[in-house]
Amino acid sequence: MMTDRKKQDLAGPGIGTYQEIDRVLPTDYESLLTPKDTQKALFAVKHYVEENLAKELNLMMVTVPLIVSEESGVNDYLDRDGSRTPVEFPAGLGLEKRISAQVVQAATKWKRMALREFDCKVGEGINTDMRAVRKDYFLDHDHSSYVDQWDWERVITKNQRNLAYLKDTVTKIWKVLKGAEDLAIEMYPQLDTDKYPSLPKKLEFFHAEEILEMYPDLPRKQRETEILQDHPAVFIIGIGSVLKDGYPHEMRAADYDDWVTDTSKESGKKTHGLNGDILVWNPVTQRRHELSSMGIRVTPETLKQQLELSGQQHFLNLPYHQAIMKNQIPLSVGGGIGQSRTYMLLLKKAHLGEVSVTVWPKVLKEICEKHNIHLLE
Repeated sequence: MMTDRKKQDLAGPGIGTYQEIDRVLPTDYESLLTPKDTQKALFAVKHYVEENLAKELNLMMVTVPLIVSEESGVNDYLDRDGSRTPVEFPAGLGLEKRISAQVVQAATKWKRMALREFDCKVGEGINTDMRAVRKDYFLDHDHSSYVDQWDWERVITKNQRNLAYLKDTVTKIWKVLKGAEDLAIEMYPQLDTDKYPSLPKKLEFFHAEEILEMYPDLPRKQRETEILQDHPAVFIIGIGSVLKDGYPHEMRAADYDDWVTDTSKESGKKTHGLNGDILVWNPVTQRRHELSSMGIRVTPETLKQQLELSGQQHFLNLPYHQAIMKNQIPLSVGGGIGQSRTYMLLLKKAHLGEVSVTVWPKVLKEICEKHNIHLLE
C-alpha cells in the first residue's frame, strides 16, 4: 500500500478532485489588495525581480520563443514518464511540408543554446520573461495551463559544478525574492499582517535523502509538507536521483538538470544530484508552495547516463543533445522561477487566478466564488 502511494506521488500537483479543492481552500479569505492595487504591486515586484536577478547573477534580459520545432529537441517534457506532452500544430501555410511546431512547456533547453547564441562568457547569463502552455495539469489553486516564469541561465566552469556553488546561487535568488516581498509591503503595508507571516530571511538547505530519513513512511509531497512546518523556506537538493527507498523524490527530465552526479564527498552522506527546488509554506493556502526548480546542467557524460537510466537514448540524435555531446554549448546553471506563483505568495493571494488571466473550469470558478476568491477573466 505504501509502495503504491509513493508511486502515485512521483508526479502531478497533489490534488486530483474538485471536492478536495473545495475542502482545502481557506474559508475565511479576504484579499488584502483590490484588483487594481494587485496589478500595481504585481508589476512592481516583476520589475524588482528582473532588475535584481540581473545584478545578483549578472544576467541580461533576452527574447524567448513561445513556439519551437519538434525536430529541434529543445522543448521541455517536464518529467521523464511521457505524461506531459506539448501542444502541437502544423505551421507555415503554403509549404510543401508544414513545420511540426510545438508550444513550449518551458525554455529550459533553449536557454542553454541561447548562451552560445548571445556569446555569454563565464559568469554571464540571460533571463527571460517566459510564457508557456502546459495542457496536462490538473487545474487547481496553484496549477494553471498558462505558465509564466523567469527562465534564466548562466555560464559556469567545470570547477563550479558542485554543491557549494549551487547553494551560493540559490542564496542570491532568495535574497531577491525576499527583497521583492519587502518592496510589496512598503507599497502596501496591509500585506504585513500576523495572519500571514512574511518569508523568513534565511533559506535552509536539505538533501532529498535527509528528508526521506526524517519521514521514511511518507510520500514525497507529504514529506515536503511536514518539513515546511518547522522550516518554512527550504531548498531540496537532489531531485530525480533514486533515493534509499528505491524511488526518486520526484521525476525530473533526464536532459537538463544533473541529478546523477555523486555529491557524497561534499555532503558527507551517500547523495546524488546538483539540482533542486525552492519550496515555502504558504500561510494563506496552508499548503506547500513551489517557487522554483533549478540546477547545474548535464555534461556529455551525465546526459548519456541519465538518458540511459530513463530509457531515452534516442534523444541523443536531436540537435540540442548533439550540441551537448560535442561540447558545442557551454556548461551552465539555470532554472525557472514561477512569476504568478511568486505574485500569489508575496501578495497573500489564495489562487493563481487572482494574479493571472487564463482559463479555469466552471466547477473551480464556482468553488472560488463560494470561498470569496475572485478570479480574473
